[in-house]
Amino acid sequence: MMKQWLAGISSIILLVFSLEGAANTRLKELARVEGVRDNPVVGYGIVVGLSGTGDSSRSKATLQSVANALAEFGIRLNEREVHSRNVAAAIVTAKLPPFASEGDYLDVSVSSMGDARSLVGGTLLLTPLKAANGKVYALAQGQVSTGAFQYDLNGNLVQKNHTTVGRIPNGAQVEKAVNTSIVDSQGKLHLILKKPDFTTADRVVSALRNNLSYASVRAVHAGKIEVSPGPNADYVSLVRQIENTVVNPDRYAVVVINERTGTVVSGGDVAIDDITISHGNLKVVITTDYNVSQPSFIGRASSGVASVVAPDTDIKVNEGVATAVDLPKGTSISDLVAALRQIKTSTRDVIVILQAIKSAGALNADLLIQ
Repeated sequence: MMKQWLAGISSIILLVFSLEGAANTRLKELARVEGVRDNPVVGYGIVVGLSGTGDSSRSKATLQSVANALAEFGIRLNEREVHSRNVAAAIVTAKLPPFASEGDYLDVSVSSMGDARSLVGGTLLLTPLKAANGKVYALAQGQVSTGAFQYDLNGNLVQKNHTTVGRIPNGAQVEKAVNTSIVDSQGKLHLILKKPDFTTADRVVSALRNNLSYASVRAVHAGKIEVSPGPNADYVSLVRQIENTVVNPDRYAVVVINERTGTVVSGGDVAIDDITISHGNLKVVITTDYNVSQPSFIGRASSGVASVVAPDTDIKVNEGVATAVDLPKGTSISDLVAALRQIKTSTRDVIVILQAIKSAGALNADLLIQ
């Protein structure tokens, strides 16, 4: 049992070594070109064809939407005349990728916004998708796929996944292209680092200067690099060369702790100063036995005589002897874990000890608790 316990501790201590000892990274994984990004679009639509699992008559917006949709086909009805649970109001969302052109298809998500029980088997009617500027960029329509089911009868319920959220693969078609520009008015291209860092930015500038002898490269700040290729530049070829430039990024020393799962993730370059750790356990065991006191004359005719339950409580306290370990300066997290195994430390105690080491100023890293 103790071996399994200690193995469990070692299995959740993950050592992610820094890039100083690992392979270099392409700049494509570290930065993006400014202006090249997704654009969210959203729309309001109705899902029809549901089998009695749509919005109820309490959803006034759905009733009004059905009346409005019928009016488009020349059928005039008042919302009070609409009685159907085969329709549900939904919010439709999608991401418009950069360089999307007219006629391209997008995947869309459909989410119920009323009191519908399920969107299984429904069909989304034609829904305009708008961006933040209020302009329509795509039209969505199609069969909703939820990948879920829900059956209930006599109070019994069987459900898999969420039945009120679904997707339509290639369910939207782009109607208006996005004007994506990768250069500014002066013909300069900017790179945005995903994790701003002065050291990494300086290394990126040095690597680009070696790889792009014809371009002027400078760091605007820790998270932005400016590239000026000059007139008549082939920007597609330029971006290709930039993306494939190899850089050795710098890493922050961080220890990530997840208290819910007991997971500790540390960089291999995280070091600990001189520290002494003392660990002990206090174990309290309380047991109670319930004894029944029954007089021998209980069967005789007498008043006020009955069996009595007498609890017998026993309290035992066992305080373990605190065990101490000394760690020299420069000890890594892996060495710390190996030392904590020797004093039989649980996973939760490892987390508490790391927090105490950080408070003592002996942990040369940021402690991120999730």
